Amino acid sequence: MQSIKVISHVGSDGILHLDVPVGMTNEELEVMVIFQPLTSSVQIETLQRLGWMPGFFEEVIGGWAGEPLEREEQNVGWVERSVDTKWLLAE
Repeated sequence: MQSIKVISHVGSDGILHLDVPVGMTNEELEVMVIFQPLTSSVQIETLQRLGWMPGFFEEVIGGWAGEPLEREEQNVGWVERSVDTKWLLAE
């Protein structure tokens, strides 16, 4: 048995639509749905609401199979400046 928690939106038709990848095909499953309205006034941003496909990061992370990537030197042309902090001590 697996538990998957998702945050979803009920449309104006009053019907909750769920797309849940389970990693199985051609099998019978018993599914239990328990729902609870969110009472927080803060809207929770999910990856899907931000435009990412479900499972994108799980499929992509660690998936590079090519040559090792090398990070180039980041300080090219960088000139460090001193910052006047006297104003921080002023009363």
